[in-house]
Amino acid sequence: MQAQWKDLSVLLMVVLIVAMLVIPLPTWLLSILIIINISLALLVLLTAMNTKEPLEFSIFPSLLLVLTLFRLGLNVSTTRAILSKGEAGGVVETFGTFVVGGDVVVGFVVFLILIIIQFIVITKGAERVSEVAARFTLDAMPGKQMSIDADLNAGMISEQEARQRREKIAREADFYGAMDGASKFVKGDAIAGMIIVIINMLFGMIIGVVGQGMEMAEAAKRYTLLTVGDGIVSQIPALLISTATGIIVTRAASDSNLSGDIMRQLFAFPKMLYVTAGTIFLLGLFTPISDVLTMPIAGLLALGGYRFARGQQHEEAVGAEPEEETAADELKSPESVIQLLHVDPIEFEFGYALIPLADAAQGGDLLDRIVMIRRQLALELGIVVPVVRIRDNIQLQPNEYRVKIKGEEVARGELLLDHYLAMSPGVDDGSIDGIETVEPAFGLPAKWISEAMKDRAEMLGYTVVDPPSVVSTHLTEVLKSHAHELLGRQETKQLIDHLKESYPVLVDDVTPNPLSIGDVQKVLAKLLKEKVSIRNLPLIFEALADFARLTGDTDLLTEYVRQALARQITGQYAVPGEPLRVITLSGKVEKIIADAVQQTEHGRYLALDPTRAQAFVESVSQALDRYPFAGQTPILLCSPAVRMYVRQLTERHFPTIPVLSYNELEADVEVQSVGMVEME
Repeated sequence: MQAQWKDLSVLLMVVLIVAMLVIPLPTWLLSILIIINISLALLVLLTAMNTKEPLEFSIFPSLLLVLTLFRLGLNVSTTRAILSKGEAGGVVETFGTFVVGGDVVVGFVVFLILIIIQFIVITKGAERVSEVAARFTLDAMPGKQMSIDADLNAGMISEQEARQRREKIAREADFYGAMDGASKFVKGDAIAGMIIVIINMLFGMIIGVVGQGMEMAEAAKRYTLLTVGDGIVSQIPALLISTATGIIVTRAASDSNLSGDIMRQLFAFPKMLYVTAGTIFLLGLFTPISDVLTMPIAGLLALGGYRFARGQQHEEAVGAEPEEETAADELKSPESVIQLLHVDPIEFEFGYALIPLADAAQGGDLLDRIVMIRRQLALELGIVVPVVRIRDNIQLQPNEYRVKIKGEEVARGELLLDHYLAMSPGVDDGSIDGIETVEPAFGLPAKWISEAMKDRAEMLGYTVVDPPSVVSTHLTEVLKSHAHELLGRQETKQLIDHLKESYPVLVDDVTPNPLSIGDVQKVLAKLLKEKVSIRNLPLIFEALADFARLTGDTDLLTEYVRQALARQITGQYAVPGEPLRVITLSGKVEKIIADAVQQTEHGRYLALDPTRAQAFVESVSQALDRYPFAGQTPILLCSPAVRMYVRQLTERHFPTIPVLSYNELEADVEVQSVGMVEME
């Protein structure tokens, strides 16, 4: 109810503004509204002074427009009252008589000075600052975004902090863009104020002489005082609002408000107060200026310098705790021990010679490449890869790097930054000199060649890659191979929460009953382990919803999900217009494997005799050796009943060979058997 009243109060204010433009208001109501206008302007100014950064007063551009419209509505109402009745309420008359002493000339001069200050000094300056701030804020957005991505990849901030900083950058751009436009209202309001005063004076005298039979001098005095009073009444709030505009657009982000910053920064050097005090003292001593004025001011300045100097010394004494004692206390604290237990999900370490890879000042773009890798894996696998912690390690060889997953090394490589990696097209050319090596991502034979040899190698058909591309490709393949290790329960919960925003009924039908988050995580991890993308979570959850009430075995549920993803899996391996070349299992081999499956209360497992298991592996190896299509990855195809057991037998010896079942292929795919696994 309270929120509704707040909304209604703002709406009523807007309706009142419209009413002032068309309906004559009584003078007593005009006086009340004028006082309210001055109060609101003063409140806005004080609020602007107490904000620590501009976004704390983000509503200011819209509020500025409403207050300007309110003030112009008051101008219209007071102009109507002055020209029709020859009066505009007690507030206007007081400003026209008491404030300026009833002198028309003095009042007019005061009004002109207010207009000049507002229009030429404050409004013009605020408009220029708003324009420049908006342009520079927009120009700086790409750099700020890259800085956030770099901090995120370096592990300095979390995903949530990065999201908040991006939102803040977007809000800053919107705010300064709005302020650039809002400052034009302030300028237009100042111009309108001058025009309204001139209209009131001229037409007021005409109405007084012609319509009310006044003498020219009497009409001039009466209407000029009312007009000047009205002008001053309207220009004082306008001046306050213009000042607030200037403060907002010139305000830099700080830990304190404007008053605190002024006191802290203006008096940061107490010795300068002594210099100022001495200058004022000499000014009174050697000039006709009275010592009664200069001596007290010089004394206050000197006293202020003494007090500020003593305050700084006290703060330094309180904050000067010995560093050794502080470090010792930190080591003794339990938090310091707990921090040692933290293990980064992904670490990329390199020797000192590879520092230029990650140093943007030296042209390194590794951080940008890692951002692209994380986006690529999100699109390909449907997993949000954690932040990659990047650090140099003096224990490594200068040109060496390694990748760790959850604290354990999973890959290692070596780079020569002043060379290029050249991979042979199949037949080596003796004229290509280089350092023999192995391409780290796929294990292909390669050479490190000099830049002078690069063009020749490309002409001979070699694939030539620069060092940053080598390491980014290697890191991509490593993350793909270990994606299932990076998907824990917490990451699974985040994926489920994201899915629930669009498919709440589907998620509620799967988890927490009949499947826990851990069960869903096991299914998704099994899919990732065989490089099956989990990006199509709705379809995966549809399959889980259909079969989770029939079985809780995550191995079987994974098989059902794979069959539901048949179109995706088919598209992953089949080439349009070409048959899918596979190696099949003979009926005898499939029967041997099926007969070896044991059913227990904890699920099914394969209890194949070690001799037969070894014979099966050797038979698969022979079939792969006879695979007639070089350069293509062979596929093992078997029945759905034994697919996961065939995968268990082959994953240790042939981890890169995909194992598919007939139910995982679309019906319109042409399958061509080019080999068969057989056992005696």
